Amino acid sequence: MLVHAGDIGGAAILTRLSTIARVTAVRGNNDHGAWADALRDIEQIDVGGVRIFVIHDVNAMAVDPAAAGIDVVVSGHSHRPASGRRAGVLYVNPGSAGPRRFTLPIAAAELRIDGETVTAHLVTLVA
Repeated sequence: MLVHAGDIGGAAILTRLSTIARVTAVRGNNDHGAWADALRDIEQIDVGGVRIFVIHDVNAMAVDPAAAGIDVVVSGHSHRPASGRRAGVLYVNPGSAGPRRFTLPIAAAELRIDGETVTAHLVTLVA
């Protein structure tokens, strides 16, 4: 399963990703046009015993993830790879795996799920 937290760049990218695995994606602030209008601002998916909330800008969250039973929040707005826990919730920003953003590394993240346990592994693709 692939999760994209927005700023996708075009429908062709989602099409290409879907040849690899099932894709869940949300619209980012740089996603415009009819293809982007078809995307939601948030998605929630359950993988095994883990509930994952996907949003482009974590600062726009209108729910308390811990109170809502969310285990992982995936966001992407800053394009800065990061991972950490707050109030028992794992927050992950995988960074940007596409064209370099600012001076940030080109990166991705892997969520490893084992039952109800989830960990994040950040991967720098190009420093």
